[in-house]
Amino acid sequence: MCNLYKNQKSSAEIASLFGVSPEMRANFAEEVYPGYPGAVIADNQLRSMVWGFPLTLKSKKTGQPLKPKPVNNARTDKLDSYMWRNSFAERRCLIPLTAWAEAQGPKGGMTRTWLSLPDRELFAVAGIWRESDEWGDCYSMVMTDANGDAAQVHSRMPVILEPDSYGTWKSGSVDEAKALCVPYSGTLTINQTSESWARKR
Repeated sequence: MCNLYKNQKSSAEIASLFGVSPEMRANFAEEVYPGYPGAVIADNQLRSMVWGFPLTLKSKKTGQPLKPKPVNNARTDKLDSYMWRNSFAERRCLIPLTAWAEAQGPKGGMTRTWLSLPDRELFAVAGIWRESDEWGDCYSMVMTDANGDAAQVHSRMPVILEPDSYGTWKSGSVDEAKALCVPYSGTLTINQTSESWARKR
């Protein structure tokens, strides 16, 4: 599952490449972690939203609510569940990125392996979004079974969208959108690094 990705383009560059207008207050870092702002294309606008739908848990000791946990990945086989159903039907978005990372190696010594498309500096993966009381507008990345190159690194991967399917993902029917939730069959660039997975944000 994806818990880190990066976007090395500016707001102006992203907006230009996707043909949308940038939100005036759009603010996001180059590396995006769950619970932090990231760039999202929704309603024909480049917007900043928090990565992850808030899930409030209760303390087993006190019964009091704990700090919400960001649920940042939505599995394709769970999109009809209560948590995701309405957002998938009504609020689909594009998540622009240059690469996503997976953790590899022994516990306590995991490093970052980055996956990207060799022929595109910036691409989009499938996302869904909603409003929340906790964080305002937030989004989650749609994940599917890994295939080909990505399966060497992890069992799941983001749903990578081709440019000619962006419109269908954003505004097509539920069935049309579901048909896009398939593993990417093209070539990926895999960069295994010595960067520690756990890094100060």
